Amino acid sequence: MISTGPEPLLTLKGLTKSFGTFKANDAVDLEIFPGEIHALLGENGAGKSTFVKMLYGALQPDAGEMIWRGKAVTIPNPAYARQLGIGMVFQHFSLFEALTVAENVAVALPGDTPLKKVAADLEAVSREYGLPLKAGAHVHDLSVGERQRIEIVRCLLGHPDLVIMDEPTSVLTPQEVDDLFTVLRQLASEGKAILYISHKLEEVRALCERATILRQGKIVGTCIPREETAASIAKMMVGADIHQIRPSKARSQSAQPVLSIRGLSMDSREVFGTRLKDVNLDLYPGEIVGIAGIAGNGQSELFDVISGERLAGRPEQVMLFGHPAGHEDISARRARGAVFISEERLGHATVPTLSLSENVILTRYRVNPGLKSGLFLNRGLAKSLLGTIVEKLDVRKSAEDPAAQSLSGGNLQKFIIGREVLEDPKLIIVNQPTWGVDAGSAARIRQTLVDLAESGAAILVISQDLDELFEFTDRLAAIAEGQLSAFEPVAETNRNAIGLKMSGAFSGVPA
Repeated sequence: MISTGPEPLLTLKGLTKSFGTFKANDAVDLEIFPGEIHALLGENGAGKSTFVKMLYGALQPDAGEMIWRGKAVTIPNPAYARQLGIGMVFQHFSLFEALTVAENVAVALPGDTPLKKVAADLEAVSREYGLPLKAGAHVHDLSVGERQRIEIVRCLLGHPDLVIMDEPTSVLTPQEVDDLFTVLRQLASEGKAILYISHKLEEVRALCERATILRQGKIVGTCIPREETAASIAKMMVGADIHQIRPSKARSQSAQPVLSIRGLSMDSREVFGTRLKDVNLDLYPGEIVGIAGIAGNGQSELFDVISGERLAGRPEQVMLFGHPAGHEDISARRARGAVFISEERLGHATVPTLSLSENVILTRYRVNPGLKSGLFLNRGLAKSLLGTIVEKLDVRKSAEDPAAQSLSGGNLQKFIIGREVLEDPKLIIVNQPTWGVDAGSAARIRQTLVDLAESGAAILVISQDLDELFEFTDRLAAIAEGQLSAFEPVAETNRNAIGLKMSGAFSGVPA
């Protein structure tokens, strides 16, 4: 419940931060009260990350005032933030796979606390908040949900009065989300404040008492989420109505699948990766098929084998357009009409320091002969293709042909999607199409995929976002510990059923 007392826990006045001529935060005012769960919302690039980094001491404001419990403070670093009583649970976990739970917690604690005491304290806190953990368990043996518990418990051991949560449910099953919300409500009932950052607006409506909306670095509105709809909140974030996905037409399966996988079993090339176990699937022209899963359950390994970054044991285990392709590399598979969109935008899907037009050339020159003639590259054509991508996908950029790393996550993803679908591919494999992408950009990306399916392309979407998969896929399966469940029509299943399968509660019946 929101404090009725006159003094908020944290008051921010005119908080401003610039990078060169770009104002990431522009005179932001905000109050957070003890015992409330307060949402911070905005599109990619709205200024949320910069804002919370200043609260946590990772960045210093250029102007403005921070008032903590009625006293003006300067937060020079995260250690001082934790000393004040500000803790943060990051979206991306910072855990050492080979260490135990207790060892991972100990390395983040100040001083030389004995490991036995760390183990006892973390198990006590985990029991108190219903976040069961075994201090001696190794991280590489834990699920993603259990790993998040480590991050939360590590934060709580610092006895914070304000907990910042950055996209905390992006890798959780529906059941794990419910458990997390129980914990957050318990923390709020004890008087702790929660600053909650999320793109999942229905979750915000269910959990948060107030919301502050950032757009282009400025606060543009506040609301009580439960009194709004997800669409009305999204409109405040974007400044316009969000495009509604046009549902795809009913499609009948043709006789021959575009992609077939049979009996695919393979060890991971990563030390703590996931072994694929007898994976089977068929993908037909004109349909969008989804694979749901918690991160680290074999999605990356499956993507690598389908794309040709790793070769299958036998050629016939991966069939593309009726041809055994298991021993073909990624270029050969692209030449057949397939494209592959990695979840890692910088470093895998793009070279961060190269310009956008140069990144167009990297994946398209083998399928568009006009981009390369002998030793020479056609940069003019590459820039023309970039212009087409920018127009069709509404890619927003700060210069005519900037480096890939200069784009926000949502705009970089729109560029990558646009680049890969330029040549009207017949098979699209996309891993995490809208990971961390704001509502407006996500809608445009999904509609692009729906339109491609309408034109006859076969699309496989690997995603941790169940809302996304239920919005625009035709059939759906779950992957858990390297096994794939049977595919089901989306209309014949539900989020809880798929969520259980994501946690491994299925018989492993082949698709």
